[in-house]
Amino acid sequence: MKRLLSFLLCFGILMFWSSCRNDFEFTPSKGNLEFAKDTIYLDTVFSTIGSSTYNLKVYNRSNDDIVIPSIQFENGINSLYRMNIDGSTGLQGAQEGKLFENVELLAKDSLFIFIETTIDISTLGALENQFLYTDKILFDSGSNQQDVDVVTLVKDAVFIYPNKDENTGIIETLVFDVDGDGTDDETTLQGRFLTDEELTFTNEKPYVIYGYAGVGAGKTLTMEAGARVHFHADSGIIVTDNGSLNINGSLSTDQETLENEVILEGDRLEPLYENIPGQWGTIWLFNGSVNNTINYATIKNATIGVLAEGNQNTTNDKLTITNSQIYNASSFGLLGRATSITAENVVINNCGQSSFAGTFGGKYNFTHCTIANYWNNSFRQFPALLLNDFIVDANNTIITNDLIEANFTNCIIYGNDNPEFLLENEGDVFNFNFTNNLLRFDNNNLEGNGNYIFDDPTFYVSNIFNQLPDFQDPYENLMHIGQVSGAKGQALALSPAGYDILGQPRDGSNPDIGAYNYTTFDE
Repeated sequence: MKRLLSFLLCFGILMFWSSCRNDFEFTPSKGNLEFAKDTIYLDTVFSTIGSSTYNLKVYNRSNDDIVIPSIQFENGINSLYRMNIDGSTGLQGAQEGKLFENVELLAKDSLFIFIETTIDISTLGALENQFLYTDKILFDSGSNQQDVDVVTLVKDAVFIYPNKDENTGIIETLVFDVDGDGTDDETTLQGRFLTDEELTFTNEKPYVIYGYAGVGAGKTLTMEAGARVHFHADSGIIVTDNGSLNINGSLSTDQETLENEVILEGDRLEPLYENIPGQWGTIWLFNGSVNNTINYATIKNATIGVLAEGNQNTTNDKLTITNSQIYNASSFGLLGRATSITAENVVINNCGQSSFAGTFGGKYNFTHCTIANYWNNSFRQFPALLLNDFIVDANNTIITNDLIEANFTNCIIYGNDNPEFLLENEGDVFNFNFTNNLLRFDNNNLEGNGNYIFDDPTFYVSNIFNQLPDFQDPYENLMHIGQVSGAKGQALALSPAGYDILGQPRDGSNPDIGAYNYTTFDE
């Protein structure tokens, strides 16, 4: 009897509770949804390259569980956008990602809509190199209809990519004389050599490179002022035997847009990727390439900004780089191997290893450069400046090569570590000189030993140690120096006095150390 009464009591409670629940009774939406934003801006994308995924949060603030009869794009199945709602792609077939019916949303709850796009600008009939593509997400219809705008700027571009075998899926790799024996060698570098028609990059359209764009023997790749070059992951430029790279930027009037500089960076245009290191490979000036010049360029977010190797004994320098900036390299900003580099008004900062490394000997002359390293993404093994004259082969044999000269005049060599320059030699010829530089070096274990005898005028003349450079914001690559900088007015006066990286005349008597003249900013 007791069991029967207990059963009847529980059954009655369940029946009462069930009769009061309306959790699964959805009422039609009344057009009172709320949205986290009224416009979704999908940041600029290149034609035919898919965007990142963006999201929109939709709220039901009411006390009722509702059903939204339809969520769709205004352009219907012809929309170039696609969406996913809380993991669902909606109706199948042509309407997939375009139309969703009877979307349920509980009281006081929300849902996520994820939006992406891939747009071929040629299908839009656009006459310009960029096109603003818009659509709307429509919620419900009739008097209850609400909408959210979706906007994307699409840029046309010149695409350079290796060929792919349709049958095997194998992607073309570069073939050239790697070891200098006169015979072409197979490599694993995906890419192809530029045709003669592709050897001039203009400012008319951006260039997007997949794999390595090769500059063949005896060819010259020229980048004109204002050119924009974007690299996909594991991509870059390689200049081979007797080939040359000439980047011919010029001074910009607007330091925000840098309209006349040549800018080389990754192919992700979203702000999230603006300063992410390691998005692409390198500009590789291969052994045998000659007469490479870079003027007014910004090279950012590479693995190695510029890699120059070989040809240290040629009449002309392997690389002359002026008025340029290299930032956010995940490894080295500028790496030389047994090569010759002349640099003036160059700024290098925020690199995972060294900002400049002259390795395995060579010949280097740097004047009025800012070689800094304020890397804070991970542990950094090397200082801002590294010089050595050796390599260690697979058998742990040390092989040396002469450091013919390494001269640093009127340079800032600084960073968030200490010391910020390291000199390592194993051979007999290791020639270097530091004159009128601002240096960070405070290490009792090294100072006074070997290469660190700072009162020896053969190697060190009129340098300043450990005074603050007063950078504007080195962690944001703002490397201007302020009025209280230890570099102010301390450079060796040169003739002619010349100009700083911004085209400002240098003081003829008391110039400033580094690439920038001092300036005033909020400190």
